Amino acid sequence: MIHLEIDGREVTARPGQTILEVAEEAGVRIPTLCYLSGLSPRGSCRICLVEVANWNGKLVPACATPVQEGMRVVATSPRLTELRRRVLELLFAERNHICAICVSNGHCELQDLACELGLEAVRVPYRFPGLTLDASHGKFVYDPNRCVLCGRCVRACSEVEGAMTWGFSGRGIHTTVEPDLGGPWGSSETCTECGKCVQACPVGALVERGKATAEQEKEPQLLAQITERRPRA
Repeated sequence: MIHLEIDGREVTARPGQTILEVAEEAGVRIPTLCYLSGLSPRGSCRICLVEVANWNGKLVPACATPVQEGMRVVATSPRLTELRRRVLELLFAERNHICAICVSNGHCELQDLACELGLEAVRVPYRFPGLTLDASHGKFVYDPNRCVLCGRCVRACSEVEGAMTWGFSGRGIHTTVEPDLGGPWGSSETCTECGKCVQACPVGALVERGKATAEQEKEPQLLAQITERRPRA
């Protein structure tokens, strides 16, 4: 067993566990966005940043950092709350995240995080990239203007369904998620129409067609239940 501290509490962990997994078992809340149980960790959103006090206060993503013997992890502090809040501000400003006109209003993890972390206003200008909405699929709609580039849809499609339909395209602020590396989703030759990508999406970028706002509540926990029953593709 590995012994470490999280917010001053002594906890034990199994080799290979991440800081986030150990914190969850210990009942310590660490907010996340790109992380989803059942999928491989990516550590890209930086919402789950924690401080390792005996690593000179180094900031690391809790979802992708394995625990080590003697770690002293700070998961909750005013500094971390402010850092997470700043990350959220940038995510809101990067795309069109206007909650009042979003079909996922009330069922959105980004919105929930803003409430949890006390984000009341975005201090940087919104980019409003004006990306083309893809409504070519018979069952689902993809709005890249609301995508947070968490990669959960990409990993759900490749690791759970094995279709590998979704992937990243472009670089920097021009990065997008696209089906089959370009082209309409409805013309995809690899999509199985399983809907796992929609359930994995934490925001209003991937939604089901014909459902009202009140009906858009997703069930991302289903992916973990699937991966517990069979190996990843």
